Amino acid sequence: MSKSKHFSQLRFQSCTVNLPASKSLANRGLIIQALCSNELEIKNISTAKDTTTLAHLLSQIEEGATLDCGPAGTTFRFLTALLCMKSGTQTLTGSERMLQRPIGPLVDALRELGADISYLGKEGYPPLKIGEAPLTASAKTSLPGDTSSQFLSALMLISPVLPKGLEIEWTGELVSRPYLEMTAALMNRFGASVKIEDQTIVVNAQPYSGGIYAVESDWSAASYVAGWAAMSPVGTELSCPLLEDVSLQGDRQLTNWISEWGVESTFSETGLTFKKVTDTKPLNWECDFESSPDLAQTFAVLCACSGTTALFTGLQTLSIKETDRIAALQAELQKVGVFMSKLPARFSPNSQKTYYMFEGQATWEGALNIATYHDHRMAMAFALLASRGTVYIEDAKVVEKSWPSFWDELAQFSTQ
Repeated sequence: MSKSKHFSQLRFQSCTVNLPASKSLANRGLIIQALCSNELEIKNISTAKDTTTLAHLLSQIEEGATLDCGPAGTTFRFLTALLCMKSGTQTLTGSERMLQRPIGPLVDALRELGADISYLGKEGYPPLKIGEAPLTASAKTSLPGDTSSQFLSALMLISPVLPKGLEIEWTGELVSRPYLEMTAALMNRFGASVKIEDQTIVVNAQPYSGGIYAVESDWSAASYVAGWAAMSPVGTELSCPLLEDVSLQGDRQLTNWISEWGVESTFSETGLTFKKVTDTKPLNWECDFESSPDLAQTFAVLCACSGTTALFTGLQTLSIKETDRIAALQAELQKVGVFMSKLPARFSPNSQKTYYMFEGQATWEGALNIATYHDHRMAMAFALLASRGTVYIEDAKVVEKSWPSFWDELAQFSTQ
């Protein structure tokens, strides 16, 4: 067994939790910085492995370079588009899991613009060889919206420096729209002109300007703190500095959801405080995670801890994340007597969507081993089970991907 973390019957106490900076915002900021003609200074940069990897690889771009993104999906997708703007030829690769994650829709769209990209392995998947070619074949492109919003964001980010800008149309259902709106808002903040209308994104040929950018704390990480607050005694307060009420991050909506577990969210000039105000929990809960898929694991484990019967939808992108998160959730929840079942279409409230039902309350005897499947969110979400018993989280270092100090933060405000 790889190095694990052990927790037993955690009891949380009021304190301040130092969240990581948003890697979603930081990664977008780094791409804008790389394309900016004037200086762009980024403050409070994320220390997440994904972000440090992107920053390092941006400094390594040169003729003939092989750039290894490891398991960082956002980094791989953003660099796929960015390298098409660079001189010379580079190879872009990643971890074993990364080579199983589709990149075809983004490559097809870039090729339509004139990009020189070839597959070095299986068609439609990394690794890629990206050559030098002017992206002048077209000022329009399209790709499916139901695979990953990061494909669209990757195209958006390079569009202001294209000769004629770019008009991007997505086909079918769009997943994770808040991430597109985040990309557009950040681009506009630094001089670009981006509009999202109907199923079309229009980006004018209007280069980025410079400036100073302070990255907000990460709302996805805040979901774990919200979960801890939900499982705490009434009166517990967990403060999270540098979270903003008006945020570019779609996961901001978690404050509405966590209120059903008796957690009040209060903003101040310094950030957000989660306070456990009532000892309540929903008996039945339904939620659509299409706009915030990174919150699904947190709330799945919270429902398991509280014995809430839940109905989730909007999970279609989870199977192509760092691991197949659907399969991982089913396997690990089953260990504690909680069952995650895909509902047949005829039983679904809406036949156009896929629903999963969660039933049971987490119980086990002795020490529980939780596998993380090389997925940081599995580790952080399932740590919440330690509020109910003894848990060993395997491959604990995987949290470095998004929150390197996660275990230190958990230990400093919990008692055993």
